[in-house]
Amino acid sequence: MPRVPTKLVTWEEIVDWSRGLANIIKKSGWRPDVIVAVARGGYVPARLLCDFLGVENLLSIQSQHWTEAAKAEERAILRFPYVVDMRDKRILIVDDIVDTGDTLITAEKFIRENWYPLDVKKAALQWISSVAKIKPDYYYIEVKEWVWFQYPWTRLEDVTSFIKRMISEEAKNGRIAWTFNDIVSSFREWYGIDVDKIYYEDALENLIEMGFLDRKDNLYIIKL
Repeated sequence: MPRVPTKLVTWEEIVDWSRGLANIIKKSGWRPDVIVAVARGGYVPARLLCDFLGVENLLSIQSQHWTEAAKAEERAILRFPYVVDMRDKRILIVDDIVDTGDTLITAEKFIRENWYPLDVKKAALQWISSVAKIKPDYYYIEVKEWVWFQYPWTRLEDVTSFIKRMISEEAKNGRIAWTFNDIVSSFREWYGIDVDKIYYEDALENLIEMGFLDRKDNLYIIKL
């Protein structure tokens, strides 16, 4: 079993899920005037929902809880808050997934208290019902057991974080040097997924630039 259960999500799945979510919203009889993407994960689903629902007005707000792949901060924070007048508007707040629910809770609270909308509803492609503090008004997939969904728009970011975590843990047992093939093999064991070679290469370059790794000949060496 992988140490961090991970599901690799494709672009095709994102489009299909977004269309399915849009159909659920349509059938409810409620239509938004404005869609607000929760940055950064909500950007793509929100834009697709605009297309499928025929909504022209798209804004975003950054409510952040996850600062590293599969590692949560203690609380969600709102970055770069701003105020707009939404007194006569129905707002749909969109995120990719509701795991803890903290990002949506923070975003909705701010919007209700500062934008004064006519109505607010929440939507996500996925809802992890076993751990979430809230249930969104609309969702496409209910996930009953926690898993880290690796979306295509965070592939390199997540692979970089995952490799860093993996190597850090192995270093505690005295291992300091890795070949490229070692890293790929261990990544598959740790996370139960595989990605294109270019993501491993770019992630390792990121870790070298960050000062976490050094490269000597064919070895990647952790900088202790």
